[in-house]
Parts: sequence; C-alpha cells; structure tokens
Amino acid sequence: MEETQRQKKIASVLQRDLVDVLQRAATDGGLKGILISVTKVKVTVDLSVAKVYLSIFPNNKAKELLEGIKANTTSVRHELAQRTKNQLRRMPSLEFFIDDSLEYIDNIERSLKGLDNPIDNPDLLDKRKKS
Repeated sequence: MEETQRQKKIASVLQRDLVDVLQRAATDGGLKGILISVTKVKVTVDLSVAKVYLSIFPNNKAKELLEGIKANTTSVRHELAQRTKNQLRRMPSLEFFIDDSLEYIDNIERSLKGLDNPIDNPDLLDKRKKS
C-alpha cells in the first residue's frame, strides 16, 4: 500500500530530527568515531508507530549501540517531541532496527568481483547445503 503524503511528511520530519538527537547523544555519551545515520523512517497508517532504520558505523558496535538506543527510547522520544512540538500533535512511538542494506550490497559486490566466489569456495553457500 502506498504511503500517504502525511506519512511521508511525518517520516521526513522525524528522520531529520532523529539524526541530530542520536548523534548528539552519542557524542555526549563519550562515543567518538561513531557515525549514526537514520536511513529510513516508516510511519504506520494511523501515525502511532514509527519504525526507524539505523545505519551505524563501524558495524562491530551496531548491536550494542542499538540495545542502548532501545533502552533509552523514552528519552529519545521525549527529546524528539520537544523538537517537533510545533509540527506534530502526537509523537508516534519509536521502534529501532538495524539497516544492513549497505552490508548486503557490499556482499553482493564482493561476490560479483570474485572475492567471495561461491563456485571456488562452496562453503559460502551453507544455506543451500542439503542436510
């Protein structure tokens, strides 16, 4: 189903402000050299839930940072509500997910270049192995 203009508008407002909130929280928390990017925000039809997809660099810290963000969702939501109080009547609840599309694209690119050729190394196809 196609997103409405209202959903798109709310998603873009949330995405823009979430980047500032999360990046500032990371630097204030003493995390240096970490880049948090909000790749996509999808808002439900009833505008009550926003699914936020994050890309975190470096990848090895993504899981623990996502857990920290999920633990502090209420404070992030409050900060976001303060920033958008003139644009939104109600702040949707936030759900955070890791966006691993860049890693997926990198794996495909490496396979196409022959770095991870499944023909030369059949162990790369463990999902297709018959039991």
